[in-house]
Order: sequence, then structure tokens, then C-alpha cells
Amino acid sequence: MGLSATDITIFLLSLSVILFFARGLGELLRYFKQPIVIGEIIAGIILGPTILGTIFPGTFNSLFNQSEEVVTALNGITLLGVVMLLLVSGIEIDLSLVLRQSKAAVVISLLGILFPFSVGFFSAYFYPEFLGLTDPSLHLVFALFVGTALSITALPVVARTLMDLQIFKSEIGYLIMAAAMFNDLVGWIIFSVVLSMIGQNSGHSLSLSSLIIVIGSFLVFVLIFVRKFIDYSLPFIQKRFTFPGGVLNFIFILGFISAAFTEYIGVHAIFGVFIMGIAIGDSVHLKKETREIIYQFVTNIFAPLFFVSIGLRINFIENFDPLIVTVFLVLAFIGKVVGCGLGAYWGGLNKNDSLIIGFGMNSRGAMEIVLGTLAYQYGLINEKVFVALIIMALVTSISSAPIMNYFLKKVKTELSFHTLLKKEYVIFSSSQTKDEVIAELCKIVAVQKKLDFNLLYNSVMKREELITTGLEKHLAIPHARINTKESIIAAAVVRNGIEWNSLDKLPAKFIVLLLTPEDKPEIQLNLLSDIAKKYNDVKIIEEIIASKDANELISKVKQLY
Repeated sequence: MGLSATDITIFLLSLSVILFFARGLGELLRYFKQPIVIGEIIAGIILGPTILGTIFPGTFNSLFNQSEEVVTALNGITLLGVVMLLLVSGIEIDLSLVLRQSKAAVVISLLGILFPFSVGFFSAYFYPEFLGLTDPSLHLVFALFVGTALSITALPVVARTLMDLQIFKSEIGYLIMAAAMFNDLVGWIIFSVVLSMIGQNSGHSLSLSSLIIVIGSFLVFVLIFVRKFIDYSLPFIQKRFTFPGGVLNFIFILGFISAAFTEYIGVHAIFGVFIMGIAIGDSVHLKKETREIIYQFVTNIFAPLFFVSIGLRINFIENFDPLIVTVFLVLAFIGKVVGCGLGAYWGGLNKNDSLIIGFGMNSRGAMEIVLGTLAYQYGLINEKVFVALIIMALVTSISSAPIMNYFLKKVKTELSFHTLLKKEYVIFSSSQTKDEVIAELCKIVAVQKKLDFNLLYNSVMKREELITTGLEKHLAIPHARINTKESIIAAAVVRNGIEWNSLDKLPAKFIVLLLTPEDKPEIQLNLLSDIAKKYNDVKIIEEIIASKDANELISKVKQLY
């Protein structure tokens, strides 16, 4: 039976209302520097049984429950929305970035999946009823789902957060993006296996072992052969067909075919379209304009329909369980922040940077919501767990930016001359040459930090041979990048002065040894600039070198900041 005129009217009116509220609340949240997706979810809660259905049940039922045909049509278009959203997410993944990242990115990726997955899996396995298991026969599947839910990261939210904080193109930004890409890929593979274990599409589903083989073959086929086909086809299409229509048609055809295939074999359609999105996005021939058109089209039309539909499904107030929500939030923060933070620390980053990465990877956002929605649709979780997952996704997404910003400000404060210089690293020297005073400073650092003196001294002198580090106004800053996690500063006062071939020909009286991590050149540049600007005055240098001891010198340095 087709849609009647009344059904069509209600269906189109429903879409209009959904898009109106999604855009309005999305823009409101954007004004407060929050992801638009949060406003879209809130719009769904307002339009759904939580608020509109409680206050004006007649209006709610007329708009969204008018007939079974209208409900089916809305479900169909929201399914299309999530499929297209995953296509966009796949296109955003840069395979080359993941493959060329350093040891730190690999360790962050692995621990960022394994640790939260283990926390979630064992919590759900030993306390299944408490965490909302609906069917005892799905005990193992439920534990796998909770593990996956806690290990996944929302790539679009992460990318937007990094851009807002202006660290997207920094080393930390690249590490977070690479780890998030790997998380998304592995997380959706695991979840696709979980869905197949529930028994969806049982008429076509394979055994678990066969399914894994088919998934592996599908990955190889798409990411190697189809990727090459796309790379060959795009220039031809862009040259012979109308732009951008021909390219858009080609991309969505591939995406829908891939989604249909994985749905057919018993794995959700989102996995197939996600992998195809990766293959499409990896092509160097995909124009920036095309990416932007797809992104704008999907995120402003189809994705809002899906996110608003979340609130239309369930009453958030009736199914809000403070205990379950708290447990999921605690597990989410512990699993992701500790896992990714440890991965970053063991990968060579310092404690503060590790925490920035841990909280940066903690955003669940859209991916968590998609995953929770599918699990709820298939009866794997109950209403209370579904609400807890949505709230967890919102809280982790909202909290990431301000927490990261706190640690970023802490980094800026810690990475300044006055905070790095300690009295143990200050000497008053009678050295006659720069070689002697550099050796003195390197010896102090080597003893305090238990480092190789010869390695330190040779690194600094090698840099000194390239070009003098003598600046102006009696200041010299010998420096080197070494294998260390933290920046180190030592200072020497030589009241008689040392010939340093300075720019203004004045002898160096205040010598600052600067040692920074070799993999973070920007730290050295920032510190060099900071010191040079603060001490660009002879009177300041004379005041510093007049200090009677290290404590007085440190006090005078801090007064300048």
C-alpha cells in the first residue's frame, strides 16, 4: 500500500519541522562553540516523547506517528542519513597519514582501543544485568558491544575540536587524528562482527569464521583494487561528465553498492559504505570542491534527520538512570583517557601532552550515537542503556575541548624560560672560553638528568659550529635538540664576559643552555624567541648578572613575567 495524500503531507511536514529545529538548535550550540550535532540531538529530544510527546501528545503523534507508512518512510530516510554520514566519515580518513605516523601514533592507537575495550568488555561480562543486558543468550555479544562502545572515537568531532583549538596541524593534532582514524576503522570492524553475531539478515548471514574471511577479502578488494579503479576513473569522469554531478553520482553509486553488499552478507550497511568512503577519500584526484559539496550536502540535510530521529525514538526522562549514566561516564573517561594517555606517554610524549591526547581521543560524538542507535534497534540494549550511551556521547564531546584547552594553556605556561629554569641549573662561572662554559653547563645537566655528558656536549658544539649562538646585549643561547621528553634549561653568569662572536660584538655574560626534544622543533623556536625578546636590553642583563646567588637570579627572572 502506497502513501496517501495525507501521509505525504504529514511526511513532508515532519521533515520540514525536523530540519527547522535541527538547524536552529545546531546554530545555537555553535554560537556557544559546541558541535552542531549536539543541538541536533537536543532538537530530537524536544520534538520526541520526552518533551513534545509529554506536553502535546496529540501534536507529536500527528507529526511522527500518523500512520505506519509515515513511520516507515521516516525510518528509511534516517537510514539513508546514517549511511551517507558514514560515507563522509570514511572520506575524511587519510590512509597515508595513518601509515606514516610515528611509533607514538601506533602505540596510542593500540592502547586507545585495547584498554577501553577491556574495561568495557570485562565490566559488561561480569555485571551484565547491572549494565542492561536484555537477552541472557547474548551475554558475550553484549560484552563485546560495551567494549566496542567504550573504545570508539568520533573522528568528525575530534577533527572539529582540533581545528577550534588551532592545533589541527601540530604534532599532537596529527597524532590524535591518526589514532582516531585507526580507532574508527577497527571499532566499526568489531561492531560489524557483533551485529552479525546477533543474527541480523540471517537469511544471508555466514558463519563467524566465514564472515571474518569475507570481511578481510572485502577490505583488501576495496582498499587496493577498487581504490586504484577510483583513482583511474575520477579524472575520466571529471573530464567527460558534467561537474560536479557526474562525480557525485559516481561516489554515491559506489557507496550504496558497497553498503548493499555488506548488508547482504550479514554485516551492517554502514561498514561497507565506511570502507568505500576511505577508498574514495584516498584518491588524489578527488577535488576539494567535491569533498566540500558532499560534506555540506550530507551534514546539513541527511545527517540532521538521523540525529534528530534519535530523540524521536525514546523518552529520555523516563529512561534516565543516574547510576547507569554515571557508570558509563566513569568507564568511558577511565578507559579512553588512561589508555590513550599511557599510549602517548610510552610512545615518548611527556605527561601533559599525554593527557591532551587522552582527552582529545575521548570524544565519542556521532559515532557512539550511531553505534548505540543500531544496538537499540536490534534489541541488544534496553532504553536505559541507550539513554546512558547518548548522554555519554554528549558529555565526552562537550568536555573534550575545554579540558584540552586547560592542558594546552598549562603547556604554554610550563614551556617558558621562567618556569623551566631551576636554581640547581644556575652557575656563576669564571670560564675563559665558550667551550669551557658550555662544558660546565652540560656537566650540570648530565648529572641532574642522568644523561650522557659527551653526547650533550657534542650536540651543543656541533650546533655552535654551524653559526654562532651569541645574540646581543651580552646574551648567548647555545642550544641543541636531543633525545628527551622534556625541555631543559641551564644558565651561567660570567661577569667578566666571554668572546662569543655576538652580533653586536659585545662579550657574552649571561649564557643560557637550551636543550629540547629532537622531535619537537617548534618548542626550541618558541623558547629561543621568548628568551631573546625578554632579554633584549643591556640593563636587564646587567641586573641579572648582578645577582648574588641562584635564588636571587631566579627571583629576578620571574619578576620579568
